Amino acid sequence: MRAVAAGLSLALAAGAGGASGLHLPAAPRCPIFPASSPWNRRVDRLPAAAASDAIVRSIGMGGGLHADFGSGLYQGGPIGIPITLVSSAQRKVPVSFDYAGESDRGPYPIPRGVRIEAGSDRHAIVVDRDRCRLYELYALRRAGDGWHAGSGAIWNLRSNRLRPAGWTSADAAGLPILPGLARYDEVERGRIDHALRFTVERTRRAYVYPARHYASDLADPDLPPMGLRLRLKAGYPIGAFPRQARIVLEALKRYGMIVADNGSSWFISGAPDPRWSNDQLHSLGRVPGSAFEVVDTSSLRP
Repeated sequence: MRAVAAGLSLALAAGAGGASGLHLPAAPRCPIFPASSPWNRRVDRLPAAAASDAIVRSIGMGGGLHADFGSGLYQGGPIGIPITLVSSAQRKVPVSFDYAGESDRGPYPIPRGVRIEAGSDRHAIVVDRDRCRLYELYALRRAGDGWHAGSGAIWNLRSNRLRPAGWTSADAAGLPILPGLARYDEVERGRIDHALRFTVERTRRAYVYPARHYASDLADPDLPPMGLRLRLKAGYPIGAFPRQARIVLEALKRYGMIVADNGSSWFISGAPDPRWSNDQLHSLGRVPGSAFEVVDTSSLRP
């Protein structure tokens, strides 16, 4: 077993069209989903959705963007959602689930030193670098001699296959978490080439592609459904922001961000790394909700 943090270098694979092909360095044969994945498709030239203004108002016009990741510690753990890499030799163990009917049964390759997100969500992301499999767990905890989680999902990193309709994952929207994380070495090389994951306080009882699950009883059509994609408006000025924040904002203009879970509004997700500058990331708070618009992503559907 070899566990490494998410903040290792990423390489860009060759390929036409857009983003993809980002690889974790310790898993060089494994793309972070194909180039055709909606996570890896640019949306800066797509039209805005007709209901954009109303939905952005429901999220919050004045609330500032917030990087829910960085350097240092939070509640005794890293700030952000960490990644653990393993080989195919890692022993797999059974996991019991609160939402067993919507979770992949496993077993899961959870090493003794698995890295778990601090706070109540306790996400764990494990990548098998030999088989190119992604294992994601929500609310992971020790349970006697074994493991227990709220929910879990297993993904083939070479495939765009979605969860069954109506199924959750380790995320409320039924989406993978890994492809939506901001990672330090992407910023170090100068660009983030994929959409980011973010949360909003209130969502609608609905989901849109590529999401597969909702987590709300609210029917207000002005609320965002799970899977909705927003982007930073093209004309919003970002030149005065410090480098780390500016690269995040460039990604939000080109690739946008996807509603993935209920939580604090305008919180974007990333992997922890000691090289993040929390001061630079905090400058994202200057960006108001009114600087965003909802994207019409109907053309991204297969």
